Amino acid sequence: MGTGPNALLLVDVQNDFCEGGSLAVPGSDEIFPAINQWISKAQDAGWPIFASRDWHTVDHVSFQDRGGPWPVHCVQDTHGAEFHPKMELPDSAIRVSKGTAFDTDAYSAFDGTQLDNFLRRHGIHRLFVAGLALDVCVRATVKDALKLGFEVELICDGTRAVEADEAPAVLEQLKQEGADLC
Repeated sequence: MGTGPNALLLVDVQNDFCEGGSLAVPGSDEIFPAINQWISKAQDAGWPIFASRDWHTVDHVSFQDRGGPWPVHCVQDTHGAEFHPKMELPDSAIRVSKGTAFDTDAYSAFDGTQLDNFLRRHGIHRLFVAGLALDVCVRATVKDALKLGFEVELICDGTRAVEADEAPAVLEQLKQEGADLC
C-alpha cells in the first residue's frame, strides 16, 4: 500500500489475558510501560488508536466446556473482558470487538470486524502493533494485516507470548513474512 499515515493497534490487552486473569499470559505486566509510551507517542502524533478485544458470548465455541481449547475468558460485559486498567487507553480509542458469535472464533483483529475497510477509508497504511498474546492473537493480527497489504511494525517490548520459549520463532516468522520489528 505504500508509506502513509500510521495507526496504533493494541491487541487484546484485557484483564483475562493479564496476570491474575483466567487465561493470563506470563510476563504480561511487563508490556505496560512500552504500550503506554506508544499510546502517548500516537496521541502526540495525532495517530488513531485501535484496541481490539475478545468479546465472547457466555457459551462461546472456543471454551473448553464447548470442546474448544481455552478456559472461559473475555465474556461480554464482565471484568475479565475489560481493557486492563494499567493500559492508559484514551476515550478516543476505537474499540474493535471480535469473537462475538457463539459458534465462530476469531484470533485476528481483522477477523469479521471490517477493520481493514475502516483503515483504508481513513488512508492508514502502516500499523504499529502490540498486545497479547504474541503467539496467538498478535501473530494472527500481524499476518492478516500483512496479507491485506498494510505495513506492520511489531512493538516487541509491547507483547508477550503464552509460550515464552516460542517467542523468538514467532518473531522470526513474522519478520520473514514482512513485519518490521521495533
